[in-house]
Amino acid sequence: MQPFLEGQVILINKPLRWTSFDAVKKVRILTGVSKVGHAGTLDPLATGLLIICTGKFTKKINGYMGMEKEYTGSITLGACTPTFDLESEPENIQSTENITAEKLLITAEKFTGNIMQVPPIHSAIKKDGKKLYELARKGKEVIAEPRPVTISVFELTKIEMPVVYFRVVCSTGTYIRSLANDFGATLGCGGYLSSLCRTKIGDFSVGDAYTLETFEQYIQYLKRSSEGQANT
Repeated sequence: MQPFLEGQVILINKPLRWTSFDAVKKVRILTGVSKVGHAGTLDPLATGLLIICTGKFTKKINGYMGMEKEYTGSITLGACTPTFDLESEPENIQSTENITAEKLLITAEKFTGNIMQVPPIHSAIKKDGKKLYELARKGKEVIAEPRPVTISVFELTKIEMPVVYFRVVCSTGTYIRSLANDFGATLGCGGYLSSLCRTKIGDFSVGDAYTLETFEQYIQYLKRSSEGQANT
């Protein structure tokens, strides 16, 4: 379709268990445009805003990727997982009885500002040309190097122990999975990311995004309109 062939920015609300590539592939099929890319991966267990660019607008992707991001989600305390989320089974079960609301809030403050963060070993970051998760799945020892990130906001929005709900505003390159793991480790009880939604990228909001179903309906509407004009 001509508008998408020339270049468009499409906001998609990625559904649970879809990969970011799945969403790009769906847009590629619906629009009939081969040149399609996204501005920042969301894990399959995360939902929310995915910026997808077509045609000439794929040149804008790096700029969008560098924008500040906002997430909401939940951290389950009292255990940890190898992947820092629910891609793997919780282990090292510990009590959270002594974790008070005050301790949670004080600990959250420690992760606000410019910090050094170690990415998950189950991530797509490359080391010696290999993705870390590929090495980790083969059982090889993986050491991820800490990287500087900026967390402008780490707000606990609701506490329902052992689950705490949060809102985070952070720089590109921040792993919310690592934040969840580090938060639990600092509390001394362990923790893992149990849900995640990306709500903003720069000024783009998930509230303005299409679901894949509504985007497909929009494409069908454009096709019907185009056919109607051709028949007049």
